[in-house]
Amino acid sequence: MTGAPDTTLDPEEVARFARLAGQWWDGNGPFRQLHRINPVRLTYIRDQLCQAFGRDLTAAASLAGLSVLDIGCGGGLVSEPLARLGAEVTGIDPAPETIEAAKAHAQGARVDVTYKVATAEEVAGAGARFDTVLLLEVVEHVPDVPAFLARVAPLLKPGGIMILSTLNRTLKAYALAIIGAEFILRWLPVGTHLWQRFVKPEELEAALRIAGLTLTDTRGLLYDPLADEWHLGQDTDVNYFATAARLPST
Repeated sequence: MTGAPDTTLDPEEVARFARLAGQWWDGNGPFRQLHRINPVRLTYIRDQLCQAFGRDLTAAASLAGLSVLDIGCGGGLVSEPLARLGAEVTGIDPAPETIEAAKAHAQGARVDVTYKVATAEEVAGAGARFDTVLLLEVVEHVPDVPAFLARVAPLLKPGGIMILSTLNRTLKAYALAIIGAEFILRWLPVGTHLWQRFVKPEELEAALRIAGLTLTDTRGLLYDPLADEWHLGQDTDVNYFATAARLPST
């Protein structure tokens, strides 16, 4: 009889992104759409953090002193801007190539971010706790979302929040996020996503609840083809954000 695995990662997913490590900051490369949606992602994250921790949205350092763990940080597209807002950011990724790219860019940009080659399970096992945990475009790449969230949830301090972004498992998402984005528009490399790993909002809420977290917000991330712009909205049929809180008493 064997114990539980040390990680819920899919090694093939890790290797796929490691091969692209040198292109994270190329705004016209394979991560172009992440660059395009980044302003909307950052607005959502900042607003949720300011609301949860009573911060002034208009302050230049609105996130000063808040500890943030960016799981699957990639090249640091979100880690760096949050650090500029004053957050104490730790970015982790299991691929050494990716972390080296993130470190190099942060050094060149003179932004203070702590980057580590690590899995969420390793950080949790070390007893680290954070005000905020980010899982952006992560859960659709893990084989077992409930098991993964159960291991990640202890990383949150009581009163802390987790912010996620992912894809809904609908036919509309299959048509737009895979057929459209990968095969027709070539926004993403073919094979970036597996539709069967997309997560319905009600499934995500159930997994979060089992992990001891309470869903507090769900918001859609929408693309307007006429304006060629991304914005927040109520439609969660394709891309969506979710925020969950750990109650202060837990």
